Amino acid sequence: MKVTDHIDKANGKTLFSFEIIPPQKGKNIQELYDNIDPLMEFNPPFIDVTTSREEYVYIEKEGLFDKKITRMRPGTLGICAAIKHKYNVDTVPHVLCGGFTKEETEYLLVDCHYLGINNVMALRGDAMKGEQYFKATRGGHSYATQLVNQIQNLNSGKYLHGVIDVDDKADFCIGVAGYPEKHLEAPSLQTDLKRLKEKVDAGADYVVTQMFFDNQKYFEFVEAAKKAGIHVPIIPGIKPIAVKRHLQLLPQVFRIDIPETLISEVENCKTNKEVRQVGIEFAIEQSKELLDAGVPVLHYYSMGKSDNIKAIASELF
Repeated sequence: MKVTDHIDKANGKTLFSFEIIPPQKGKNIQELYDNIDPLMEFNPPFIDVTTSREEYVYIEKEGLFDKKITRMRPGTLGICAAIKHKYNVDTVPHVLCGGFTKEETEYLLVDCHYLGINNVMALRGDAMKGEQYFKATRGGHSYATQLVNQIQNLNSGKYLHGVIDVDDKADFCIGVAGYPEKHLEAPSLQTDLKRLKEKVDAGADYVVTQMFFDNQKYFEFVEAAKKAGIHVPIIPGIKPIAVKRHLQLLPQVFRIDIPETLISEVENCKTNKEVRQVGIEFAIEQSKELLDAGVPVLHYYSMGKSDNIKAIASELF
């Protein structure tokens, strides 16, 4: 079932969902299951599975280091299929511009269609590690809007090399990212909203936001999006603070603000265990306000661990 169908079927009730990260290659998938199992009692209608682009690794060889390109967390599609089979829940694989050609993207989408996966999250992706700016892959897309166009074309039976007469067209529900505090590369929030509207006009069916810690910024973002002509569901993304280092890391990587009250509480913690509890309590209060506002879904970034997400969901669902 499509994400938008799940939202419509809920009749205004807020749903619970979360995002997982594929294990590094060589790791057992059981660890992933161990972190999904405790969250299934909250009946997530869908689970997002992230995709990582390629990265450089250095392999020592006779005293020298050989630079190679690899993907440390492959298997997104296999994990989606495994989760769908094991838990009978819809999955949303992330599809990136960065690191993939248009041909590779088409093959991925065809495989998704064969597997009965009809939700995808279309993202530009980040720059490669060690590179300051995003560079499009040769033969790939530069912008998420182009990726949305390709997916929507496939829904119409239009493949890269022309229209194919098919009796079983794909029908992907397309999610895209939104940024309540604007994308770090956007010159202004208004410009960023224009880019978001371009994605929606191209065929995006819903939006999931970047993490934020000030609900007012989400509410203002939703209102501004409506004024800009964006009328698809906008799902808030929640990330509970888990370690002290997040105070520096999250603003640096995602260009987001953390409220002074949360900063103060975290700074007063003596251990990361205390920090994790503060993060849980803050996320519960943040989620309650969003729940009262009637958001369509509360979507949590689990980062591979579920104990704090379980503690939060237990107070809400």
